[in-house]
Amino acid sequence: MEFEKGVTSLLSPDNDGIEYRAAAIAKAGGIEPFIANHDLEKLQLCLSEALVLGLLRQGIAKYLAIFGHGSTHLGEMLRIYSKAGVIQVFNFRNEVEMAHAATALSWVYGEVCAVVTSIGPGALQAMAGSLAAASNGVGVYHIYGDETTYGEGFNMQQIPKHEQNLYGQLTALMGKSYVLHTPEAIRNALRLGAQTVFHPNKAGPFYLMLPINTQPQLIQHLNLESLPKKLQAPKQAVAETALLEEAVDAINASNQIIFKVGGGGRTFYREIRKFAELAGATVVLSPGSTGVMPDDHPANMHVGGSKGSISGNFAMQNAELLVVIGSRAVCQSDCSGIGYPNVKKVININGDLLDLMHYNHTLGLHGDIGTVISQLNAFFVQSKSGSIEKKQWLEQCAKKKAEWKKFLNQNQGDKLLLDDVWKKPVLTQPAAIKAVCDFAKKHQAIKFFDAGDVQANGFQTVEDDVPGDTYTESGASYMGFATCAIIANGLADKPRYGIAFTGDGSFMMNPQALISAVEHGAKGMIVIFDNRRMAAISGLQHAQYGLEFRTNDSVAVDYVALAESIGGVKAFRADSNLAALNTALEKAYASGDLSVVHVSVYAGNAEGSGLGAYGSWNVGNWCESVQEVYLSSDI
Repeated sequence: MEFEKGVTSLLSPDNDGIEYRAAAIAKAGGIEPFIANHDLEKLQLCLSEALVLGLLRQGIAKYLAIFGHGSTHLGEMLRIYSKAGVIQVFNFRNEVEMAHAATALSWVYGEVCAVVTSIGPGALQAMAGSLAAASNGVGVYHIYGDETTYGEGFNMQQIPKHEQNLYGQLTALMGKSYVLHTPEAIRNALRLGAQTVFHPNKAGPFYLMLPINTQPQLIQHLNLESLPKKLQAPKQAVAETALLEEAVDAINASNQIIFKVGGGGRTFYREIRKFAELAGATVVLSPGSTGVMPDDHPANMHVGGSKGSISGNFAMQNAELLVVIGSRAVCQSDCSGIGYPNVKKVININGDLLDLMHYNHTLGLHGDIGTVISQLNAFFVQSKSGSIEKKQWLEQCAKKKAEWKKFLNQNQGDKLLLDDVWKKPVLTQPAAIKAVCDFAKKHQAIKFFDAGDVQANGFQTVEDDVPGDTYTESGASYMGFATCAIIANGLADKPRYGIAFTGDGSFMMNPQALISAVEHGAKGMIVIFDNRRMAAISGLQHAQYGLEFRTNDSVAVDYVALAESIGGVKAFRADSNLAALNTALEKAYASGDLSVVHVSVYAGNAEGSGLGAYGSWNVGNWCESVQEVYLSSDI
């Protein structure tokens, strides 16, 4: 479009003006050069367009949408701006699926995006799906069309209650929320949004409630430069040198040290590796921090916690000094608070004050994790990491790591067990997961793990050398996340092939994700480990009460036929042994864009069928004993 209409069209609030502005922004090469080269002091914009332009200033140009009656006006603005090539809009079939894809796009690829849906079941489902983003510290905008502000009567699908701002109240419980009851509040709303989705150490979803009737309302004389940009927070260091010296002195004086690294430490793996070597410490990982230490690094004790590993939990049980890095002390990660019975002192490095002081006897070092660790590393002028006592500790832990590796090797080979449901010998889940992990490593594919038994066996199995090769949604353990995460491959600017590890139950939570993945050109593979039951819960029932109850059904599902019914999906069976599984994986990978591999796996209590549990957990009939220890602990 040529711009001969001049400034009148540029400032016009009608549809011609909107299309003219969209084209002008595209021609300028973005929102910032557009603002810099135009006099826009008398700009009149409807709230919906102001939101689109405001999000553009924050780098938000991708929208994942399921339009409803509450978002038709915003949808029209998105249509105009996507037609001009300024933004991209991707349609979906289910709001939970859409929320997961948005979380993966932000988490894996660093592309913060916006989820758009309407009030009613759509918003409730999107909010439910946003639990994964909230639990894992992932920034995503959630924009929900809301009930009208006049109170003229119930709007269809609103919460049927005579109260105001109910969706704003609901979403405020999950994270930060803002109701745009007044269009002119867009500036404040976007400032708070930027502070939430781009928070440097604890990002999360930000919920914008967009009432139906305020979306088309005009904002007079809006200055686009007043709309806030992406948050750029400076990195914080520890100003008190005495605290850093105290921490280093405690490390040098201690012989049995572990670092417990949470998901917040992933980005700073280089600093952590150097820190561990200077301190003479072993490192225990959380499900979300695999790869922070190379798999074969002598200090890497692998995962620890309620599931954990032989080596990880040994280090937790016997350490005297605990250095917590970027962790929020999830119950399964620290054995419901009793995972460190011999620890006398804690050094906690965290950007969040509340997480920083979770344990007693804590020296808290608040700030950017990488910056703080670099400060500490600089204080190791004369490290005592080579002392005899520290070497003895490392040797003890190394023996336990060798024991763990031996155990894994014994239980991850081509092992078949007769299964009661399948009525034939099938692979154990650890063996099948190991084979797919090896395949992913060979092809440099991202591994996404779904909730349940697949997830637990998965984080016990992975052998990552850098962070970012595995994404385990253990924050919320949201069934169906892994399959939906594959969709993000088709949305990202620089995609990477992904493999979803999912159980039969988790897959059925969001099977429509296959349709969206094809629609948006995702390249990836979904491997369904089918044991015909909720194995994680049935295993817990057996461990606690000796029997399983209502964790399976008698309905057989042909997942290959189901997958192949969707155009663009190739599906393969791998139901006999490891050779068959590896052949199916190679065929699936070579087949094209999106594939599904079905593998029957054993479920039961036979020896070697799982990788075991090594810590405590405050659930079921274990609660009394765990709580007794917790209350008597001074950490």
